[in-house]
Amino acid sequence: MEYKVFQGILKSECEKMQIKLEETHIGKFYKYMQLLLEWNEKINLTAITDPNEVILKHFVDSLTISKYIEDNSTIVDIGTGAGFPGIPLKIIREDLQITLVDSLNKRIKFLEEIIENLELKNIRPIHARAEEFGRNVKYREKFDYATSRAVANLSTLSEYLIPLVKIKGKIISMKGSAVDEEIIDSKNAINVLGGKILKIDEFNLPSSDIKRNVIIIEKIKTTPNKYPRKAGTPAKDPIR
Repeated sequence: MEYKVFQGILKSECEKMQIKLEETHIGKFYKYMQLLLEWNEKINLTAITDPNEVILKHFVDSLTISKYIEDNSTIVDIGTGAGFPGIPLKIIREDLQITLVDSLNKRIKFLEEIIENLELKNIRPIHARAEEFGRNVKYREKFDYATSRAVANLSTLSEYLIPLVKIKGKIISMKGSAVDEEIIDSKNAINVLGGKILKIDEFNLPSSDIKRNVIIIEKIKTTPNKYPRKAGTPAKDPIR
């Protein structure tokens, strides 16, 4: 896709979400897409390779949560993969301090190249399992926000994310269309881990019928020390 076409589509879709992009932002997104598709031929980063879909399902989708994040906040993106939503957020929000966490070192190498090429500041990728990261005193209960996209069911995800945020910090869980049953199944886990569901926003991605749900959880008390449990347990045996 030529830059001018890319520029027109990305700018238009972001304007529908009341996000105004500067020319420097668009240039960084274009370079990001080029590197994503180039690296994807060597390692599996994404099944989405059509530029139009990269714009909508990766870039625009990631930016839908920007409005929930206060200025100058710290945010951790667990299971970030190819950098979503953390890197798109950083491109348009220089005020944020972002930590990207992924369990696959090859993806971390990709993220390091993106950060260097896009000249992003105050963002760092860390190679770790979510469970190990959440038990590390250096990171536990240190963030204003924790987020994740397409990583796990809400019970499991809560065990990954809630231990990482401060009291009054928030979890931003990015989900697809069918979330009712998942929310019901996760209520006890959220309570046990010290959280409370604040709101659930359902919407369509711009210019599409693709449904999204954003679930905001506030941390109201300290997470018990036993959580997160050892690697693999939250996924195999979610808190009920």
